Amino acid sequence: MNERPNRPALEGVTLEMIVTQLSEKIGWEEMASAVPVRCFAHDPSIKSSLKFLRRTPWARQKVEQLYLEVTRS
Repeated sequence: MNERPNRPALEGVTLEMIVTQLSEKIGWEEMASAVPVRCFAHDPSIKSSLKFLRRTPWARQKVEQLYLEVTRS
């Protein structure tokens, strides 16, 4: 079953890849601005972000959207 039926642009891209690339391209501070969640703003790490995003569908969707916006530009 496809995890993201409405997001074919994300096919084959893992959540870890998304968070890693965003943190490298725009940084944690800008990520926290775009998606105001504690795991990006206070002592951010890939591990804590993945744990939170896997349990929080609305935040994951916002991060995926941010990733699509950043990679398009």
